[in-house]
Amino acid sequence: MVVQLGHTEEGIASWYGRPYHGRAAANGEIYDMEKMTAAHRTLPFNTWVRVYDLDNNRTTEVRITDRGPFVGGRIIDLSHAAARELELIGPGVARVRIEVIRTPSDATPGLFAVQVGAFRERANAERLRSQMEARYGSARLLRRAENPAVWRVLVGAETSEDGANRLAERIRQDSVEKTSAFVVRIDTAT
Repeated sequence: MVVQLGHTEEGIASWYGRPYHGRAAANGEIYDMEKMTAAHRTLPFNTWVRVYDLDNNRTTEVRITDRGPFVGGRIIDLSHAAARELELIGPGVARVRIEVIRTPSDATPGLFAVQVGAFRERANAERLRSQMEARYGSARLLRRAENPAVWRVLVGAETSEDGANRLAERIRQDSVEKTSAFVVRIDTAT
């Protein structure tokens, strides 16, 4: 399914700047924290969204260039410039609604997975990957180039976000300990 104009989502927004400024974003562009960009887990790159702060009624528009946020409960990570427009710098987080206002002309249907962990040590990530593969049939490691690198553990490869959401719910229900499991879009650039 390709994202539709008018699609909305509500949740928590945060922002990111340094140390990511000047590094490659997930779409391959160099992240500039003073441009109107954002990270989202599942929207196609180059999708434009309007972000409404539900507490102060301020709005801004951003282009999706990166993946994240990888913190439970958050739906979008804004650039410093976008966060400044929403007066989000001080508090760091805000309740928001996002609305898709422009979709990329070359958007293709997505492939989605469930992220179940992120580790600095590859061996720890590999242990979880192996357990997840044994239980759910498909799991992989994805290295995010940071300093130091982060190894993300992704389960499944679903052709719909709904299918990935069902898998995430199954993983959470099967988990003995509280597992953070959330849906991410698998991109060739990540």
